[in-house]
Amino acid sequence: MDTENGTRWLSEEEQRAWRAHLDVSRLLMHQLERDLQPFGLTNNDYEILVNLSESEDHRMRMSDLATATLQSKSRLSHQITRMENAGLVRRENCESDRRGLYAVLTEHGWDTMRQVAPHHVASVREHFIDLLGEADLKALHASLTPVAQHLRSLRGRS
Repeated sequence: MDTENGTRWLSEEEQRAWRAHLDVSRLLMHQLERDLQPFGLTNNDYEILVNLSESEDHRMRMSDLATATLQSKSRLSHQITRMENAGLVRRENCESDRRGLYAVLTEHGWDTMRQVAPHHVASVREHFIDLLGEADLKALHASLTPVAQHLRSLRGRS
């Protein structure tokens, strides 16, 4: 491996793996987004609905939701405003912290989640899960877990 100027360049095999990962990530997210369009949702909308639907009382502090969805507080605020206008969520004040706000899933948001989730799962199966064998899925999980753990450990660092 050439270390010209201290750079550890990627080998051909490393380059192929990296580019395949980038290709799959971009193409898969694009396809999943297209499959959500008939429901008037984006991947970001769906991710927020999932987080809220899986949370106690279908609510999360805005700061926790921003962290969970890897969005800045400002970006999430704009996203929640759009989702409020669509009737999917609402904001509520936090009784224990006057500065805190909750994002809360509305009945319409819950109904939308229940309607869209089966279609989203079918899309994930069609474009990802069902294309891989059980051994491939286990190997993929084992391979990606240390990367995810490393990246999670970096969160919060400046």
